[in-house]
Amino acid sequence: MFCRGLQHKRFAYPIEQIDVFPNATIAEYGSYNIFSSNRVHKIKAEIFSRGPVAAVVNAEPLVSYRGGVVKDDKIIDKMPNHVVSIVGWGTDKADGTEFWIVRNSWGQFWGEMGYFRIELGKNTLAIEAEVAWATPGSWTIKNVPCDEDGSNCGPDVEIYTDPSNNVEAFKAMLRSD
Repeated sequence: MFCRGLQHKRFAYPIEQIDVFPNATIAEYGSYNIFSSNRVHKIKAEIFSRGPVAAVVNAEPLVSYRGGVVKDDKIIDKMPNHVVSIVGWGTDKADGTEFWIVRNSWGQFWGEMGYFRIELGKNTLAIEAEVAWATPGSWTIKNVPCDEDGSNCGPDVEIYTDPSNNVEAFKAMLRSD
């Protein structure tokens, strides 16, 4: 059920229900876990080639996070209870510690403008326990009940396709520029 808005004489404008939820297909997906060989390299390669990846984390110690690189490995035995996005990596200039740059969902007033840094390669707070990624295949702007191949979407629905999924077409486009 969708919110149809509040219709009240105090408001000078009508509020309308939202109908812009996209319909998307997944072209490719994958995951790495604590047992994956070279997991740090694989996670970095995925971020470099396609962008942020989803990761699980034990968020209990993050509630009081104010900044700096998280190096708390003594709670490794606790189970993950939150999902975050690893968006990059770096090295602490003060002590040379390598870290993940992670976006949280708790808003920009938490942590370092909504982000935190956490030591990489040690599965700190279980951040490397399960990492997943996906790329869109095609999508629509409006919420329409389309088959995966878009065959039943109708003529008035535009279907957008990620050009990187068709390698030959992508190479041809690059050659034409």
